[in-house]
Amino acid sequence: MVKEPTGSWKDDMTGRERVRAVVETLQEAATVSNIAARAEVSPTTAGDELEQLESDNRVNKTLVDDQKGYELNPARLFFDDLLELIQENTRDELEAQLEQLKSEEETLQEEFETDSLAALREDLVEQELSAEEARAIRNTVSTWEALETELTLVRRALQLYDDVTELNTSADSPAATV
Repeated sequence: MVKEPTGSWKDDMTGRERVRAVVETLQEAATVSNIAARAEVSPTTAGDELEQLESDNRVNKTLVDDQKGYELNPARLFFDDLLELIQENTRDELEAQLEQLKSEEETLQEEFETDSLAALREDLVEQELSAEEARAIRNTVSTWEALETELTLVRRALQLYDDVTELNTSADSPAATV
């Protein structure tokens, strides 16, 4: 994800570009006025750009505190990340990433003597733990969730690798003339 620009971004970016930059940093839904304030643009400019982003399927419209708001489209983010993985890695590199991620997951399983994230969460609820132990498990749960997300992404990239690279190759080649 892109970090929200700081400093003289008003000199370097248009208002619409700043709205897009703010949207890309959203961790949760935000109101139009909140996005406008963060992007240092008028609510009208923010609203217009957000409507365009919605029509491009990059954000979803929602309600935030009974006001119109927007949130990133998680499906679009997933597919953008998937396409980026495929375009920036070879099949061998993706297979190596999958192997590394599985190794990290197995290390967590061994360290916490559990076979799944669900079982680890259950331990958090059912065991009498000190605050430090509970914090360690919560941190591990967050790490494991991120691993699972990455594993899913890399697996899907490998499943679609040949199709996407073939489509990209055929799109890049000149059309046959008759």
